[in-house]
Amino acid sequence: MSQSHDDKELGTSGDLPIQEAVTPPATGHPKGLYWLFFAEMWERFCYYGMRALLVLYLTKTLMVADKETFAIYGAYTALVYAVTVFGGKLADSLLGYRIAVIMGGFLMAIGEFMILGGNQFWLLLGMAVIISGNGYFKANISSIVGRLYADGDPRRDSGFTIFYIGINLGAFLATTVVAEVGNKFGYEYGFALAGIGMVIGAIVFMFGQKHYEGHGLPPDREKLMRPFIGPLSRLHITILGTIAIIPVFYMLLSNGPVVGILLAVVAIVMLAVLLYEGFKGGVVLRDRMIILILLMFFNIVFWACFEQAGSSLTLFADRNIDRVVFGYPIGAATTQFFNPFYILIFGSIFSIMWIRLSKIGKNPNIPMKFGLGIVQLGLGYLVVWLVSSMGFVSDEYTMPLFTLVFLYMLHTTGELFLSPIGLSMVTKLAPKKMTGMVMGAWFLSIAGANYVAAILAQLTGTEEHGGGGEEVAASAQQTLTQYIDIYTQMGLITVGIGMVLVILSKPLNKLMHGVR
Repeated sequence: MSQSHDDKELGTSGDLPIQEAVTPPATGHPKGLYWLFFAEMWERFCYYGMRALLVLYLTKTLMVADKETFAIYGAYTALVYAVTVFGGKLADSLLGYRIAVIMGGFLMAIGEFMILGGNQFWLLLGMAVIISGNGYFKANISSIVGRLYADGDPRRDSGFTIFYIGINLGAFLATTVVAEVGNKFGYEYGFALAGIGMVIGAIVFMFGQKHYEGHGLPPDREKLMRPFIGPLSRLHITILGTIAIIPVFYMLLSNGPVVGILLAVVAIVMLAVLLYEGFKGGVVLRDRMIILILLMFFNIVFWACFEQAGSSLTLFADRNIDRVVFGYPIGAATTQFFNPFYILIFGSIFSIMWIRLSKIGKNPNIPMKFGLGIVQLGLGYLVVWLVSSMGFVSDEYTMPLFTLVFLYMLHTTGELFLSPIGLSMVTKLAPKKMTGMVMGAWFLSIAGANYVAAILAQLTGTEEHGGGGEEVAASAQQTLTQYIDIYTQMGLITVGIGMVLVILSKPLNKLMHGVR
């Protein structure tokens, strides 16, 4: 495998521990993939564990109204992904992916432990620290995965799907273990467990460095470490700057509209940069940047509807789903486990399927996969309408648990058509010198989706829930009617959008110039 200029070995004086590269395996997947698999698994254990409990913690413990809860949740999940743009850029140009991932992992763990303060101040401060850490971690660990495969390596899509299974194994453990610990013993225990998981993930990543084949080191180690302002190196200044921006994130979490404006500004700048680099790089790169931007739009559509899982779908489960399983009542947060559970079942099947379809020339092109994924997402929401229209609603205005079983199944199969393929696509379309930044731009589209998701969730919310118990809670009948109405509309619209993309997939695929 060819190595770029950023693969120089770090020294030892004053550095984070970096181990020497080893020869990659001749067959199968690179060993580094499996170390990254487990590091990402524990990071997702942390993130999804906290996310599973967040909305319930806000509405049930801190007594925050639905719409304010969704605004906080949306600002948080949007910022978590938006900062990957800057984390990716810093890793590309200065830190290297490895140092960025290690910094991000420990910051996220610290943020989880801050939430244990037990009030809204410590919650928002901890979330602000987690946002900072995720900016360094998320895009850059995916970039290392992409670097393990040479251009044109047919194992790349399969490798990213395996990596994606790691993500969802962590999410599965989070939405079962962390969610039930929070449900049974108190949310603070769930948050603490999530923080411990992140510490484990950072340690796993550090021990696996000798298997990363020399990738992810700083582009210029001497520049990074030498004094820049007084005795402070660029690494020291980066760390101090990260600490300094945490109060800014704290304020943004309480001001959702400002987050929306910032996302729009960053998106415009990022689109301009991508187009500029594309037109400067010739016809092929221009077309690839155009199709990347178009698919980012459809990516927003998918995730804006998909990311109801941690917000409106969790409260739907809490208020209008019968959650008793064999006499045992499971927590509302635990219903989020269906998605990662299905990923673990279907992930390997999809990984093998794409390879076999490629061998016989039947593998759908990437725009087609995106369209089919969006269609399946929409059908998932129409399950709520179907179950209701068939009369499966109790006298207490609850729906059976199998409503979520089938909804999440269709969401998951749709996700497998889109998400791991999208990650792999970005590493194929982006020039190597821009991998981190373009991966960050991809996560920026997910940030925008999460912001839109909060707006959609607010359509299902009520002002009556929360407020310290001073208002009368909306009735189960009112909330069920609201959920059915909004989810039906979401389902019909997303099915329509997905079908448009399916129809246009062939001409759009030409813009990719052979990337599959």
